[in-house]
Amino acid sequence: MELVAGIDSSTQSCKVVIADAVSGLVVREGRAAHPPGTEVDPEEWWRALQAAIAAAGGLDDVRAWALSGQQHGMVALDAAGRVVRPALLWNDMRSADAASALIAQYGATALAERTGLVPVPSFTLTKVRWLREHEPEHARRVGAVALPHDWLTWRLRGFGPDDRLGPDLDELVTDRSEASGTGYWTDAGYDRELFGEALGRDAMLPRVLAHDAAVRDADGRSVGPGSGDNAGAALGLGAQVGDVVVSIGTSGTVFATSAHRTIDPSGTVAGFADAAGGHLPLVATLSAARVLDTLATLLAVDHEELSRLALAAAPGAGGLVLEPYLEGERTPNLPDATGTLFGMTLASTTRENLARSAFEGVLGGLLYGLNAIRDLGVPTERGILIGGGARSAAVRAMAPEILDIPMTAPPAGEFVAWGMARQAARTLGLELPPAA
Repeated sequence: MELVAGIDSSTQSCKVVIADAVSGLVVREGRAAHPPGTEVDPEEWWRALQAAIAAAGGLDDVRAWALSGQQHGMVALDAAGRVVRPALLWNDMRSADAASALIAQYGATALAERTGLVPVPSFTLTKVRWLREHEPEHARRVGAVALPHDWLTWRLRGFGPDDRLGPDLDELVTDRSEASGTGYWTDAGYDRELFGEALGRDAMLPRVLAHDAAVRDADGRSVGPGSGDNAGAALGLGAQVGDVVVSIGTSGTVFATSAHRTIDPSGTVAGFADAAGGHLPLVATLSAARVLDTLATLLAVDHEELSRLALAAAPGAGGLVLEPYLEGERTPNLPDATGTLFGMTLASTTRENLARSAFEGVLGGLLYGLNAIRDLGVPTERGILIGGGARSAAVRAMAPEILDIPMTAPPAGEFVAWGMARQAARTLGLELPPAA
């Protein structure tokens, strides 16, 4: 067997899939949870990664691996490679004012044309600026800024202050998909002016590897460049031009495979790169599966019963409308918004309609994103429904109608980790099949 490992270090947990690159079969798997919160000590991710690898039987017999991570999070390192402060995650909204200041300084259209993005609090650029403005003593210590995927890959390869190969910051590497989500990257490379303006000076940034490049770890294993989580999912699913992936998890995302870079001055669509040399226009929402979790708790039911209640109500929920911004929203950019329930009457206010309004609210936010991608001329011919929310019968029934696109919902799987296993296999000249 030619064993390869695909690793997905997501917001909630770390998953490891070990597969035989010759037969295409999964051999072993492991998982470990991450702590909650919008800022996390990266050492918690490292401990979870080690636990997930151990649960998967270790990497001793593995020839290649690749790692995908949650995007945008800021891991600030000092010159000795030590973490300066807990990492700010993508869902940390404290840099909203920094995002507004960047738009006021440079202009939304200019930034979109320059980087493919209009700043929102999720992006790393805004977090770097927040650090300079609110924690200048930490900002002065920064020697390098990495993303979660970059730092974990560096550590697993054997680098770090107390690791086998030492804290060589020159060995920090990333890929196009991750770099494209920072807010200070262009197709020509890093935009040092934007980054330096945000931090107040320049610092080291990870070297950007091509999608088909590889490096080595301390044990000589081949290591793929990795990816951001959504790009990893697209690779795992084998998404092609014309495919739209709709993911309902901690966040909601709609992303399409595109041969061309997209520029959206409104900032609705982020012009990310993918993990296969192309592009991945993407819209992300904060209001996703946790909205359904909250409504299930409110109604004192499990998710299966929440689906049954929703499907028992007519489309439109009798006029009951849930604006699902229970913790602000990223798209549209409303970081301070709150949720609102409209259309309550004696007739409309039923458990069934309330359940349905939650699903319609979440899917309506995703429709907003899908239409924005369509408006940029990106082909959207088939939908692929994934994420924890895709297990819901109500989501699977309602999504094709609300999103107005033929959809397939592949069996639940670790699509991001599988995408990384596919990437690892390719560094050996082998090809794993897509998951769907």
